[in-house]
Amino acid sequence: MPSRTREQLDLLLRTVVSDVIGTEPDELHGATSLVDDFGVDSLELMEIGSRLETALGLCVPVGDLTAADTLGEAVDLLETRLAEPR
Repeated sequence: MPSRTREQLDLLLRTVVSDVIGTEPDELHGATSLVDDFGVDSLELMEIGSRLETALGLCVPVGDLTAADTLGEAVDLLETRLAEPR
């Protein structure tokens, strides 16, 4: 699988999140907190994680997503996961 830039990961994450929570991708930014700003619950996080796993071909545990306080931290997580040997 070709590597993705941080910008591509950011766009993918914002697109997936917006699809799940019913908002527009441009309403989301690096400092957005899904829990604090949008009230995202664990089921929505599971759906987001599942969609990211499908799109990226890697495991994204819900615990990792809940540990990321902001979308920027979630992009950091995805970058790290993609850099790990499989």
